[in-house]
Amino acid sequence: MMKTLKIALLQITPCETLQENLEKGISACRQASALGADLVLFPEMWSNGYRIYDRPVDEWRAEAIPANGGFIRAFGQLAKELGLAICITLLEEYEGGPRNSCILFDRHGEQTLAYAKVHTCDFGVERNLTPGEDFYTATLDTACGGVNVGAMICYDREFPESARILMLKGAELILVPNACPMEINRLSQLRTRAFENMLAIATCNYPQTVPDCNGGSSVFDGVAYLPELEGSRDTCILQAGGAEGIYVADLDLEQLRAYRETEVHGNAFRHPSKYTLLTHTAIDRPFLRDGYRA
Repeated sequence: MMKTLKIALLQITPCETLQENLEKGISACRQASALGADLVLFPEMWSNGYRIYDRPVDEWRAEAIPANGGFIRAFGQLAKELGLAICITLLEEYEGGPRNSCILFDRHGEQTLAYAKVHTCDFGVERNLTPGEDFYTATLDTACGGVNVGAMICYDREFPESARILMLKGAELILVPNACPMEINRLSQLRTRAFENMLAIATCNYPQTVPDCNGGSSVFDGVAYLPELEGSRDTCILQAGGAEGIYVADLDLEQLRAYRETEVHGNAFRHPSKYTLLTHTAIDRPFLRDGYRA
């Protein structure tokens, strides 16, 4: 059996209310299922459309919802109904302050993974969020069999350590909910994370109808070389434009796994004992720019 995982990126515009986002999100998942998707990914903080800029902090913090509340449970039930894995995102109600989170349900509606953004954008309004504590992986049950999945959220992608840790924990696929302009440098980050860790990275952004976003959702499969090709290949297997839509990529798991068994990147020739400086606390941040948004 050929193992091709169909990943649907829901590059869709959010609505004004939680209920409207619930209804639109459910509709988008149904459309993705009709397109044959095995897994769907929402953009960052779908529950309130990442509407945390240019608003009073107390106002948007009050929009946090519980990770086991009705909004999230509805997507778990939908995942079971459709036989479709769903990675839903939310502003999560959390003791000590809300978190920027995602929850992954498998095709049976079982929660497989929960992750809170570790690298919150503390140079801006996200300083009012509670960062996550760690990076996690889990085996996602799909029609293609088990797939080892991890997650990063937006600004996490700018730290090589995020993807590296997920690779070391066994991730084959990293899901990245996003809410920012996906210009050439950020796209290059994603390409690099996939290349250097020999894994696939799927990123879902908001469309150009959302302020400070421009679409550009993407999937990089991480396979830079194939025996039958001279030189390297383009690892980008999907690159959306700016328009609202549902974009589906076919990830060849057999190809990825064969590549991981034979190539030299990832964990093959690392020297961890020489990287101790990476665990030291940073005390100087000379390149911080006021007003920069990740």
